[in-house]
Amino acid sequence: MKLTAGHLTYCTNIYAGETWAEHFDALKQSFPDIKQQLSPNAPMGIGLRLSNLASTEIVQHDNLQQFKQWLQLNDGYVFTMNGFPYGSFHNSIVKDQVHAPDWTTADRTDYTIRIFNILAQLVPEGMAGGISTSPLSYKYWFNKEAALNAAKTEATQNILKVAAELYKIKQQTGITLHLDIEPEPDGILETGKEFISWFEDMLLPQGIAFFNDELHLPTSIAQEVIKEHVNLCYDICHFAIGYEPHELIINELDQKGIKVGKIQISAALKAIFDAPTDDNQLILLEFEKFNEPTYLHQVIARLADGSLVRYTDLPDALAAADKPQEWRAHFHVPVFLENFGLLQSTQTDIVKVLALQAQNAFTNHLEVETYTWGVLPDALKIPLTQSVIRELEWVKNKLIN
Repeated sequence: MKLTAGHLTYCTNIYAGETWAEHFDALKQSFPDIKQQLSPNAPMGIGLRLSNLASTEIVQHDNLQQFKQWLQLNDGYVFTMNGFPYGSFHNSIVKDQVHAPDWTTADRTDYTIRIFNILAQLVPEGMAGGISTSPLSYKYWFNKEAALNAAKTEATQNILKVAAELYKIKQQTGITLHLDIEPEPDGILETGKEFISWFEDMLLPQGIAFFNDELHLPTSIAQEVIKEHVNLCYDICHFAIGYEPHELIINELDQKGIKVGKIQISAALKAIFDAPTDDNQLILLEFEKFNEPTYLHQVIARLADGSLVRYTDLPDALAAADKPQEWRAHFHVPVFLENFGLLQSTQTDIVKVLALQAQNAFTNHLEVETYTWGVLPDALKIPLTQSVIRELEWVKNKLIN
Protein backbone atom coordinates (compact mmCIF):
# COMPACT_ATOMS: atom_id res chain seq x y z
CA MET A 1 0.00 0.00 0.00
CA LYS A 2 1.22 3.50 -0.75
CA LEU A 3 1.92 5.65 2.31
CA THR A 4 3.60 9.03 2.56
CA ALA A 5 6.71 7.20 3.79
CA GLY A 6 6.77 4.76 0.85
CA HIS A 7 5.23 1.56 -0.48
CA LEU A 8 4.57 -0.90 2.36
CA THR A 9 4.12 -4.63 1.85
CA TYR A 10 5.08 -8.02 3.26
CA CYS A 11 7.50 -10.62 1.95
CA THR A 12 5.91 -13.81 0.64
CA ASN A 13 8.80 -15.97 1.84
CA ILE A 14 6.41 -16.67 4.71
CA TYR A 15 4.66 -19.22 2.49
CA ALA A 16 5.91 -22.77 2.25
CA GLY A 17 6.24 -24.39 -1.17
CA GLU A 18 8.95 -23.96 -3.77
CA THR A 19 7.01 -24.42 -7.02
CA TRP A 20 5.24 -21.54 -8.73
CA ALA A 21 1.91 -23.37 -8.47
CA GLU A 22 2.29 -23.73 -4.69
CA HIS A 23 3.30 -20.13 -4.27
CA PHE A 24 0.54 -18.76 -6.47
CA ASP A 25 -2.05 -20.85 -4.62
CA ALA A 26 -0.86 -19.39 -1.31
CA LEU A 27 -1.18 -15.86 -2.71
CA LYS A 28 -4.66 -16.51 -4.07
CA GLN A 29 -5.81 -17.85 -0.71
CA SER A 30 -4.38 -15.04 1.42
CA PHE A 31 -3.74 -11.79 -0.47
CA PRO A 32 -7.38 -10.79 -1.17
CA ASP A 33 -8.23 -10.99 2.55
CA ILE A 34 -5.09 -9.07 3.53
CA LYS A 35 -5.79 -6.35 1.00
CA GLN A 36 -9.47 -6.09 1.95
CA GLN A 37 -8.47 -5.51 5.55
CA LEU A 38 -5.59 -3.09 4.94
CA SER A 39 -6.14 -1.36 1.61
CA PRO A 40 -9.70 -1.96 0.40
CA ASN A 41 -9.91 1.14 -1.80
CA ALA A 42 -6.38 1.44 -3.16
CA PRO A 43 -3.85 -0.87 -4.81
CA MET A 44 -1.62 -2.94 -2.54
CA GLY A 45 1.88 -4.18 -3.26
CA ILE A 46 3.34 -7.65 -2.83
CA GLY A 47 6.93 -8.47 -1.87
CA LEU A 48 7.32 -11.53 -4.09
CA ARG A 49 9.68 -14.38 -3.34
CA LEU A 50 10.47 -16.78 -6.18
CA SER A 51 12.74 -19.77 -5.67
CA ASN A 52 14.97 -20.74 -8.56
CA LEU A 53 12.50 -23.46 -9.50
CA ALA A 54 9.51 -21.10 -9.38
CA SER A 55 11.42 -18.53 -11.43
CA THR A 56 11.81 -21.05 -14.25
CA GLU A 57 8.18 -22.19 -14.03
CA ILE A 58 6.53 -18.75 -14.00
CA VAL A 59 7.98 -17.93 -17.43
CA GLN A 60 6.66 -21.17 -18.95
CA HIS A 61 3.41 -21.39 -20.92
CA ASP A 62 1.20 -18.42 -19.95
CA ASN A 63 1.94 -18.49 -16.20
CA LEU A 64 3.35 -14.98 -16.05
CA GLN A 65 0.47 -13.55 -18.06
CA GLN A 66 -2.02 -15.30 -15.77
CA PHE A 67 -0.28 -13.81 -12.75
CA LYS A 68 -0.35 -10.33 -14.27
CA GLN A 69 -4.07 -10.72 -14.95
CA TRP A 70 -4.65 -11.91 -11.38
CA LEU A 71 -2.76 -8.88 -10.03
CA GLN A 72 -4.89 -6.56 -12.13
CA LEU A 73 -8.10 -8.28 -11.03
CA ASN A 74 -7.10 -8.07 -7.36
CA ASP A 75 -5.67 -4.54 -7.53
CA GLY A 76 -2.22 -5.79 -6.58
CA TYR A 77 1.26 -4.97 -7.82
CA VAL A 78 4.83 -6.21 -7.35
CA PHE A 79 7.58 -3.68 -6.70
CA THR A 80 10.09 -5.65 -4.65
CA MET A 81 11.27 -9.25 -4.59
CA ASN A 82 13.33 -11.44 -2.29
CA GLY A 83 16.12 -13.15 -4.22
CA PHE A 84 18.12 -14.26 -1.17
CA PRO A 85 16.89 -17.88 -0.71
CA TYR A 86 17.61 -19.69 -3.99
CA GLY A 87 16.25 -23.09 -3.06
CA SER A 88 14.13 -24.72 -0.38
CA PHE A 89 13.31 -22.34 2.48
CA HIS A 90 10.70 -24.23 4.51
CA ASN A 91 10.20 -27.77 5.81
CA SER A 92 13.86 -28.67 5.42
CA ILE A 93 17.16 -27.82 7.11
CA VAL A 94 18.29 -24.49 5.64
CA LYS A 95 21.01 -23.17 8.00
CA ASP A 96 24.04 -21.78 6.11
CA GLN A 97 22.72 -23.21 2.82
CA VAL A 98 20.47 -20.14 2.55
CA HIS A 99 23.55 -18.56 0.92
CA ALA A 100 23.95 -21.38 -1.62
CA PRO A 101 24.68 -21.02 -4.42
CA ASP A 102 26.57 -17.88 -3.47
CA TRP A 103 27.65 -14.91 -5.55
CA THR A 104 30.83 -16.64 -6.70
CA THR A 105 28.68 -18.88 -8.93
CA ALA A 106 27.04 -18.54 -12.32
CA ASP A 107 23.90 -20.16 -10.85
CA ARG A 108 23.33 -17.23 -8.47
CA THR A 109 24.07 -14.71 -11.21
CA ASP A 110 21.76 -16.33 -13.76
CA TYR A 111 18.94 -16.75 -11.24
CA THR A 112 19.14 -13.10 -10.23
CA ILE A 113 19.11 -11.84 -13.82
CA ARG A 114 16.12 -14.13 -14.52
CA ILE A 115 14.04 -12.75 -11.65
CA PHE A 116 14.97 -9.19 -12.61
CA ASN A 117 13.60 -9.85 -16.09
CA ILE A 118 10.40 -11.08 -14.42
CA LEU A 119 10.22 -8.04 -12.15
CA ALA A 120 10.67 -5.74 -15.15
CA GLN A 121 7.39 -7.14 -16.49
CA LEU A 122 5.55 -6.72 -13.18
CA VAL A 123 6.67 -3.40 -11.68
CA PRO A 124 4.11 -0.60 -12.21
CA GLU A 125 4.85 2.05 -14.80
CA GLY A 126 6.93 4.89 -13.44
CA MET A 127 8.08 2.95 -10.39
CA ALA A 128 11.50 1.45 -9.62
CA GLY A 129 11.82 -2.20 -8.64
CA GLY A 130 14.29 -3.90 -6.33
CA ILE A 131 15.47 -7.38 -5.41
CA SER A 132 17.24 -8.18 -2.14
CA THR A 133 20.02 -10.75 -2.12
CA SER A 134 22.74 -12.52 -0.14
CA PRO A 135 25.70 -10.54 1.26
CA LEU A 136 28.07 -12.24 -1.24
CA SER A 137 28.46 -15.52 0.64
CA TYR A 138 28.76 -17.21 4.04
CA LYS A 139 31.97 -16.12 5.75
CA TYR A 140 32.84 -19.46 7.34
CA TRP A 141 32.98 -21.34 4.05
CA PHE A 142 36.42 -19.76 3.55
CA ASN A 143 39.11 -20.89 5.97
CA LYS A 144 41.90 -18.60 4.80
CA GLU A 145 41.97 -14.86 4.24
CA ALA A 146 43.25 -15.30 0.68
CA ALA A 147 40.28 -17.52 -0.16
CA LEU A 148 37.87 -15.05 1.42
CA ASN A 149 39.35 -12.13 -0.55
CA ALA A 150 39.22 -14.14 -3.78
CA ALA A 151 35.55 -14.94 -3.12
CA LYS A 152 34.78 -11.25 -2.51
CA THR A 153 36.43 -10.29 -5.77
CA GLU A 154 34.63 -12.96 -7.79
CA ALA A 155 31.29 -12.25 -6.12
CA THR A 156 31.69 -8.53 -6.82
CA GLN A 157 32.40 -9.25 -10.48
CA ASN A 158 29.20 -11.29 -10.78
CA ILE A 159 27.19 -8.56 -9.08
CA LEU A 160 28.58 -6.12 -11.64
CA LYS A 161 27.39 -8.43 -14.43
CA VAL A 162 23.88 -8.10 -12.98
CA ALA A 163 24.29 -4.32 -12.73
CA ALA A 164 25.23 -4.27 -16.42
CA GLU A 165 22.02 -6.13 -17.27
CA LEU A 166 20.00 -3.66 -15.21
CA TYR A 167 21.68 -0.78 -17.04
CA LYS A 168 20.72 -2.36 -20.37
CA ILE A 169 17.12 -2.90 -19.20
CA LYS A 170 16.88 0.79 -18.30
CA GLN A 171 18.36 1.84 -21.63
CA GLN A 172 15.82 -0.32 -23.47
CA THR A 173 12.69 0.18 -21.35
CA GLY A 174 13.23 3.16 -19.06
CA ILE A 175 12.61 0.93 -16.02
CA THR A 176 14.99 1.42 -13.07
CA LEU A 177 15.83 -1.76 -11.17
CA HIS A 178 18.25 -2.17 -8.27
CA LEU A 179 19.95 -5.10 -6.56
CA ASP A 180 19.74 -4.68 -2.78
CA ILE A 181 22.61 -6.35 -0.90
CA GLU A 182 21.43 -7.61 2.50
CA PRO A 183 24.12 -7.82 5.21
CA GLU A 184 23.48 -10.39 7.92
CA PRO A 185 25.45 -12.00 10.74
CA ASP A 186 28.22 -14.28 9.42
CA GLY A 187 27.75 -13.18 5.85
CA ILE A 188 30.85 -11.90 4.10
CA LEU A 189 29.18 -8.53 4.59
CA GLU A 190 27.49 -8.48 7.97
CA THR A 191 27.45 -4.87 9.15
CA GLY A 192 26.68 -1.45 7.75
CA LYS A 193 30.36 -0.50 8.08
CA GLU A 194 31.46 -3.60 6.15
CA PHE A 195 28.92 -2.90 3.41
CA ILE A 196 30.07 0.71 3.02
CA SER A 197 33.74 -0.33 2.98
CA TRP A 198 33.06 -3.00 0.34
CA PHE A 199 31.03 -0.56 -1.75
CA GLU A 200 33.72 2.12 -1.73
CA ASP A 201 36.89 0.01 -1.70
CA MET A 202 35.91 -2.86 -3.98
CA LEU A 203 32.60 -2.42 -5.81
CA LEU A 204 33.26 1.09 -7.13
CA PRO A 205 36.86 0.66 -8.34
CA GLN A 206 36.22 -2.83 -9.71
CA GLY A 207 32.96 -1.63 -11.24
CA ILE A 208 34.42 1.45 -12.88
CA ALA A 209 37.04 -0.71 -14.57
CA PHE A 210 34.35 -3.21 -15.59
CA PHE A 211 32.05 -0.61 -17.15
CA ASN A 212 35.00 1.15 -18.83
CA ASP A 213 36.00 -2.13 -20.49
CA GLU A 214 32.63 -3.77 -21.16
CA LEU A 215 30.39 -0.82 -22.07
CA HIS A 216 32.99 1.91 -22.64
CA LEU A 217 31.34 4.16 -20.08
CA PRO A 218 33.39 7.08 -18.72
CA THR A 219 34.28 6.89 -15.05
CA SER A 220 31.71 9.44 -13.88
CA ILE A 221 28.85 7.65 -15.68
CA ALA A 222 30.06 4.22 -14.52
CA GLN A 223 29.97 5.41 -10.92
CA GLU A 224 26.42 6.73 -11.36
CA VAL A 225 25.32 3.42 -12.90
CA ILE A 226 26.76 1.40 -10.02
CA LYS A 227 25.14 3.60 -7.39
CA GLU A 228 21.79 3.44 -9.17
CA HIS A 229 21.69 -0.32 -9.64
CA VAL A 230 23.48 -1.67 -6.53
CA ASN A 231 21.84 -0.59 -3.27
CA LEU A 232 21.65 -1.70 0.36
CA CYS A 233 18.82 -3.77 1.82
CA TYR A 234 18.48 -2.40 5.35
CA ASP A 235 17.24 -5.40 7.34
CA ILE A 236 16.49 -3.95 10.76
CA CYS A 237 16.72 -7.32 12.52
CA HIS A 238 20.20 -7.99 11.13
CA PHE A 239 21.48 -4.51 12.01
CA ALA A 240 19.91 -4.65 15.47
CA ILE A 241 21.63 -7.96 16.24
CA GLY A 242 24.96 -6.21 15.74
CA TYR A 243 23.97 -3.28 18.02
CA GLU A 244 24.49 -0.91 15.10
CA PRO A 245 23.76 2.84 15.40
CA HIS A 246 21.00 3.25 12.84
CA GLU A 247 21.06 7.03 12.49
CA LEU A 248 24.84 7.14 12.01
CA ILE A 249 24.75 4.42 9.34
CA ILE A 250 21.86 6.01 7.45
CA ASN A 251 23.52 9.42 7.56
CA GLU A 252 26.83 8.01 6.31
CA LEU A 253 25.09 6.24 3.44
CA ASP A 254 23.42 9.52 2.50
CA GLN A 255 26.66 11.48 2.68
CA LYS A 256 28.41 8.97 0.43
CA GLY A 257 25.55 8.80 -2.07
CA ILE A 258 24.90 5.10 -1.45
CA LYS A 259 21.22 4.28 -1.78
CA VAL A 260 19.01 2.12 0.41
CA GLY A 261 16.87 0.07 -1.95
CA LYS A 262 14.61 -1.41 0.70
CA ILE A 263 13.97 -1.49 4.42
CA GLN A 264 13.15 -5.00 5.61
CA ILE A 265 11.11 -4.49 8.76
CA SER A 266 11.96 -7.34 11.09
CA ALA A 267 12.67 -8.00 14.76
CA ALA A 268 15.21 -10.19 16.56
CA LEU A 269 15.11 -11.75 20.01
CA LYS A 270 17.05 -10.17 22.84
CA ALA A 271 17.51 -10.41 26.61
CA ILE A 272 19.32 -8.40 29.27
CA PHE A 273 21.32 -10.45 31.78
CA ASP A 274 21.23 -8.06 34.75
CA ALA A 275 19.32 -10.23 37.20
CA PRO A 276 20.42 -12.76 39.83
CA THR A 277 22.05 -15.93 38.52
CA ASP A 278 18.90 -18.02 38.88
CA ASP A 279 16.95 -15.57 36.73
CA ASN A 280 19.68 -15.64 34.11
CA GLN A 281 19.37 -19.41 33.95
CA LEU A 282 15.66 -19.01 33.34
CA ILE A 283 16.45 -16.63 30.48
CA LEU A 284 18.67 -19.27 28.89
CA LEU A 285 15.87 -21.81 29.24
CA GLU A 286 13.56 -19.39 27.41
CA PHE A 287 16.09 -19.05 24.59
CA GLU A 288 16.23 -22.84 24.43
CA LYS A 289 12.57 -22.84 23.34
CA PHE A 290 13.65 -21.02 20.15
CA ASN A 291 16.42 -23.53 19.41
CA GLU A 292 14.93 -25.14 16.30
CA PRO A 293 16.87 -26.91 13.51
CA THR A 294 15.68 -25.18 10.31
CA TYR A 295 17.44 -21.80 10.26
CA LEU A 296 20.67 -20.32 11.57
CA HIS A 297 20.03 -18.34 14.74
CA GLN A 298 23.28 -16.47 15.20
CA VAL A 299 23.77 -14.79 18.57
CA ILE A 300 25.80 -11.67 19.31
CA ALA A 301 26.53 -11.15 22.99
CA ARG A 302 27.50 -7.80 24.43
CA LEU A 303 29.77 -8.04 27.45
CA ALA A 304 30.01 -5.62 30.35
CA ASP A 305 32.97 -3.82 28.75
CA GLY A 306 30.96 -3.23 25.55
CA SER A 307 32.83 -5.79 23.46
CA LEU A 308 30.87 -8.19 21.25
CA VAL A 309 31.15 -11.97 21.09
CA ARG A 310 29.67 -13.70 18.03
CA TYR A 311 28.22 -17.22 17.95
CA THR A 312 27.40 -18.91 14.65
CA ASP A 313 24.20 -20.50 16.01
CA LEU A 314 22.04 -20.56 19.13
CA PRO A 315 23.34 -23.95 20.40
CA ASP A 316 26.89 -22.53 20.44
CA ALA A 317 25.77 -19.58 22.53
CA LEU A 318 23.81 -21.79 24.91
CA ALA A 319 26.90 -23.94 25.46
CA ALA A 320 29.25 -21.00 26.08
CA ALA A 321 30.55 -20.04 29.50
CA ASP A 322 30.63 -16.29 28.91
CA LYS A 323 28.71 -14.01 31.25
CA PRO A 324 27.12 -11.51 28.88
CA GLN A 325 25.27 -8.33 29.63
CA GLU A 326 22.93 -8.81 26.66
CA TRP A 327 22.13 -11.33 23.94
CA ARG A 328 20.60 -10.66 20.56
CA ALA A 329 19.59 -13.66 18.47
CA HIS A 330 18.77 -13.98 14.77
CA PHE A 331 15.22 -15.22 15.05
CA HIS A 332 12.65 -13.17 13.13
CA VAL A 333 9.87 -12.77 15.67
CA PRO A 334 6.54 -10.94 15.13
CA VAL A 335 7.20 -7.21 14.90
CA PHE A 336 4.08 -6.25 16.86
CA LEU A 337 5.31 -7.98 20.04
CA GLU A 338 7.99 -6.47 22.28
CA ASN A 339 7.97 -8.89 25.18
CA PHE A 340 8.13 -12.68 25.19
CA GLY A 341 8.07 -13.36 28.92
CA LEU A 342 11.68 -13.13 30.11
CA LEU A 343 12.80 -12.31 26.56
CA GLN A 344 12.19 -9.20 24.49
CA SER A 345 12.42 -8.25 20.83
CA THR A 346 14.43 -5.53 19.12
CA GLN A 347 11.18 -3.73 18.34
CA THR A 348 12.65 -0.43 19.59
CA ASP A 349 15.14 -0.61 16.69
CA ILE A 350 12.21 -0.82 14.26
CA VAL A 351 10.60 2.20 15.89
CA LYS A 352 13.86 4.18 15.52
CA VAL A 353 14.35 3.30 11.85
CA LEU A 354 10.71 3.95 10.95
CA ALA A 355 10.90 7.33 12.69
CA LEU A 356 13.95 8.23 10.59
CA GLN A 357 12.11 7.08 7.46
CA ALA A 358 9.00 9.09 8.35
CA GLN A 359 11.06 12.24 9.04
CA ASN A 360 13.19 12.06 5.90
CA ALA A 361 12.47 9.09 3.65
CA PHE A 362 15.69 7.39 2.54
CA THR A 363 13.97 4.67 0.48
CA ASN A 364 10.63 4.06 -1.18
CA HIS A 365 10.37 0.31 -0.47
CA LEU A 366 9.21 -1.01 2.91
CA GLU A 367 8.76 -4.74 3.43
CA VAL A 368 7.82 -6.63 6.58
CA GLU A 369 9.79 -9.87 6.71
CA THR A 370 8.81 -12.41 9.35
CA TYR A 371 9.37 -15.81 7.77
CA THR A 372 9.59 -17.94 10.92
CA TRP A 373 5.88 -18.45 11.65
CA GLY A 374 6.15 -22.19 11.08
CA VAL A 375 8.96 -22.67 13.62
CA LEU A 376 7.78 -20.29 16.34
CA PRO A 377 6.95 -21.82 19.73
CA ASP A 378 3.31 -22.92 19.75
CA ALA A 379 2.28 -20.18 22.18
CA LEU A 380 3.20 -17.51 19.59
CA LYS A 381 1.48 -19.06 16.58
CA ILE A 382 -1.67 -17.44 15.24
CA PRO A 383 -3.25 -17.88 11.78
CA LEU A 384 -0.87 -16.68 9.09
CA THR A 385 -3.14 -14.21 7.30
CA GLN A 386 -4.15 -12.68 10.62
CA SER A 387 -0.47 -12.38 11.55
CA VAL A 388 0.39 -10.55 8.33
CA ILE A 389 -2.49 -8.11 8.81
CA ARG A 390 -1.50 -7.43 12.40
CA GLU A 391 2.14 -6.79 11.45
CA LEU A 392 1.29 -4.42 8.62
CA GLU A 393 -1.25 -2.54 10.73
CA TRP A 394 1.36 -2.07 13.47
CA VAL A 395 3.95 -0.75 11.00
CA LYS A 396 1.43 1.50 9.24
CA ASN A 397 0.45 3.08 12.56
CA LYS A 398 4.10 3.74 13.42
CA LEU A 399 4.66 5.47 10.07
CA ILE A 400 1.60 7.72 10.13
CA ASN A 401 1.55 8.65 13.85
